[in-house]
Amino acid sequence: MGFINKKYALLAGVLSTSLLFTAACGSDDTSGKDSSSKDGKVVVDIFQGKVEIADQLKALTDQYTKEHPDVTFNIETVGGGADGASSLKARFASDKAPDIFTNDGDQAAVAWQDKFEDLSDQPWVKDVYEGALDGMTVDGKVYGQPINMEGYGLAYNKTLFKKAGITELPTTFSELEAASKKLKAKGITPFAIGYGEWWVLANHGLNLPFAYQDDTDAFIKSLNEGTGKIQGNEYFNDYFNFLDLTVKYGNKNPLTTDYNTQVTLFATGEAAMIQQGNWIQPMIDKITPDMEVGFIPLPINDDKAKSDKLMVDVPSNWVVYNGAPDKDKEAAKDFLNWMVTSEEGKTALVKEFKYLPAFKTIEASAEDIGPLGADLQKYSQEGKTYSWQFMKYPDGAGQEFGASLQAYVGNQKSKEETEKALDATWAKLKK
Repeated sequence: MGFINKKYALLAGVLSTSLLFTAACGSDDTSGKDSSSKDGKVVVDIFQGKVEIADQLKALTDQYTKEHPDVTFNIETVGGGADGASSLKARFASDKAPDIFTNDGDQAAVAWQDKFEDLSDQPWVKDVYEGALDGMTVDGKVYGQPINMEGYGLAYNKTLFKKAGITELPTTFSELEAASKKLKAKGITPFAIGYGEWWVLANHGLNLPFAYQDDTDAFIKSLNEGTGKIQGNEYFNDYFNFLDLTVKYGNKNPLTTDYNTQVTLFATGEAAMIQQGNWIQPMIDKITPDMEVGFIPLPINDDKAKSDKLMVDVPSNWVVYNGAPDKDKEAAKDFLNWMVTSEEGKTALVKEFKYLPAFKTIEASAEDIGPLGADLQKYSQEGKTYSWQFMKYPDGAGQEFGASLQAYVGNQKSKEETEKALDATWAKLKK
């Protein structure tokens, strides 16, 4: 996988492919076209990597064309198994750059910034949830429109919580421990843990102590400069307490439990909680239709201001090529605005694309996006979210972090040894 989608490499083949926008290639349509307008018609080229929404996107652009007959679209959908970033680079190299394409943000935004049109003045910018523009904001300018939101926490089984007499949902570490004891006393396994997957520990789990820092970017900068350390940091110590709790009250053999097994344990009612995201909703629906589920946070301490939050972020963003002809750019920007402000566009994004919106102005019912998506939306509206910090790791650090944490779970390394190993990995791989 190429640089542009590095931050989601961990999810390939694991989570919903809604996270793999510029990820992979094997194109439906490799017939590129130069971005030019002919006979007064404007043709907007779109390059996108999510095969699941190819038909929906075509239908939406057709609807736009009905209302704007001078504009048509040429959509290239790149999905499958090869390197989509290389395919996009090849388009640029051969002077067939698309007018609209996707970018994951953060490091990928910095790498591609010289190709982006500044979208700071677009009408939709004011409607985006707080934090959802962070990954595409460089030097104070907004360069991308968030496609949707994804998020995770502890999904919980409402029926099993009722059975255990848990009436107040836990939002702090002590409350989570108390709830775990109540569940166990009723013969219910509190946690389905899949620590055979490195990313559950190293990315989604370890995101917590990074996110809890009073200034995460300053902390990461200190790691890069060699002035800061993971070892001894209070929030990393808290994370190890959380790990200990899940192992103590989790299923047997966590290090040989993979993603599918973990989700199945939860979806069949064999465990009451699971550290995963809204992408597991389709699996739950397939295994146990109409299962009553929701989200609670992943609390690692008793500071409720920090602990009562879910991890929600934008997996990818629409961007406009700044080198496109002016008419193409104008139409591209108008289409992106129409998509998130018109009734037709807003309805399609929720009901047809099944997206959790990144916009305060787009309503989505639980019927549209499922109960897990609805809880993510509720937390987002309340401003109780952390962004995903794991895409800021040095290249290759996630897998090494995972191996170190797996060694800790397997009692092969102490907490101190594991924290030292995490620091050594960062120091070795930082740029």
